[in-house]
Amino acid sequence: MITNENRKEIVIYRMQNAESTLAEVESHCKNGFYNTAVNRMYYACYYAASALFVANNIQVKTHDGVRQQLGLQFVQKGIIPPEMGHFYAIMFGMRSSGDYEDFVNHDLQKVNELFPQAKSFVETIKGLIDVWLKQN
Repeated sequence: MITNENRKEIVIYRMQNAESTLAEVESHCKNGFYNTAVNRMYYACYYAASALFVANNIQVKTHDGVRQQLGLQFVQKGIIPPEMGHFYAIMFGMRSSGDYEDFVNHDLQKVNELFPQAKSFVETIKGLIDVWLKQN
């Protein structure tokens, strides 16, 4: 069982992972590793979403479960804008295709299109987490 103090530590740790993972994108782009850059953007969003779930005592066991619960628990309730839920679903699909399908090659243009949205997603959740931390 997670104590309140442990919960805070986990939430902070996951948000730090989200931010540091997002920071990796630039170096992957410089080296031409665009599929890896998309992967890192997805994982930054995933870590942020998982921090939000821990903060709200929502247990999710799979990546698809994170996608579903983000929509059910935060988008449908108006806590996160619908376009962010849609963006997460897009990133989920792109990460999967880039990691597991043959002949899928993301490019710099796609990374440049997605990066501001990934950054906004992480920052939005960080704002929610900051409010939660002040209340707990």
